[in-house]
Amino acid sequence: MDIEKITTTCCIAGGGPAGIMLGFLLARAGIETIVIEKWPDFFRDFRGDTIHPSTMEILNELGLLQDFLSLPHDETYQLEALIGTNKVVIADFSKLKVQCPFIAFIPQWDFLNFIAKHAKQYPHFHLMMNTEVTDIIQDQNKVIGLRAKSKDTQFDIYAELVVAADGRHSTVRGKSLLLPQTLSAPMDVLWFKLRRETTDPKQSLGRIDAGKILVMLERGDYWQCGFLIRKNQYDQYREAGIKEFHRHLEELLPNMHERIEEITDWEQIKLLQVTVDRLSQWYKPGLLCIGDAAHAMSPIGGVGINLAIQDAVASANILIPAFQKNEYSEVCLQAIQKRREFPTRFIQALQVFIQNRVIDRTLGNTKQIKLPLVFKLLQKFPLLRRIPAYLVGIGIRAEHINE
Repeated sequence: MDIEKITTTCCIAGGGPAGIMLGFLLARAGIETIVIEKWPDFFRDFRGDTIHPSTMEILNELGLLQDFLSLPHDETYQLEALIGTNKVVIADFSKLKVQCPFIAFIPQWDFLNFIAKHAKQYPHFHLMMNTEVTDIIQDQNKVIGLRAKSKDTQFDIYAELVVAADGRHSTVRGKSLLLPQTLSAPMDVLWFKLRRETTDPKQSLGRIDAGKILVMLERGDYWQCGFLIRKNQYDQYREAGIKEFHRHLEELLPNMHERIEEITDWEQIKLLQVTVDRLSQWYKPGLLCIGDAAHAMSPIGGVGINLAIQDAVASANILIPAFQKNEYSEVCLQAIQKRREFPTRFIQALQVFIQNRVIDRTLGNTKQIKLPLVFKLLQKFPLLRRIPAYLVGIGIRAEHINE
């Protein structure tokens, strides 16, 4: 196999939200950047598709918001759930003081294609699709590049900085021997589609009752559904058979019998294994981890993509002036972790609390659920709905573009 040697300033492994956004921002500032993505396109079953107000604030600061909003998408101003027989508004985004006081539902592959299209307008941005990172290149203890391969060529890419943005199963992180600390994750998710009809409600919903939790996200002509199960119970569900799975769904969706029957095989159902972890140190000489490579998030709140983008913006704000002044050093990497670690820890702690105190208890309860006190308060005092809306929609220590 031919070996091609390339030199650049920053080489980013992973073309997800963190990698594409950081590559765009660096190239926009005139910094030579290569983003490596192992797949030929951005289409993935498990990519999150919620773009939160914090991300749309960033797009507005970049002058991209109106172009983004012209893409097909759905807007959700409130998060609702059906808990037992009670319809509950959990979060109200409409009161947030932002450009877009809503969550935009758009397939993540459309969002990534959108950012990549704009990034390619800059000559310093290079996207290598269908190219897989296989190893890191080190000089003693310092990472000085990445080794990658495409169909016919091996690449040795040398860079001042390597960024691992290649997800929760990061190859780069593993090769660098940075080990994450695993936090509590008592659940997994069964991921499948149900046909959507024009008479169905517009809002995405959660349904909770009698030991079952179902999340339904509107995606045009179908519902993308996540049925929560306890960790490592997937084999038990399969052994019980598809008809038993139908029964579980029909208890939550009694009016969708015909559509549920359209699920005829377990091949139509994908297992999403939930992981919550984070690195104690996000960097080593020559290497920075961001996004899921630094901190895998629970799907609760759909905040993963938005935290990844916040990581990218914070990284760019610190790296761009350092590269431009030729002052890049390990101190920059320390500053990035210091900037982003508290928001990560806070949101993960909140997710773990919800997983352990709400989800795990619900999945272990076979009786019809009663409305918990916190949801009663949200219904009685609508002003309180702004708190979860802020935490989900804006987050802690929101990042902005430094010009």
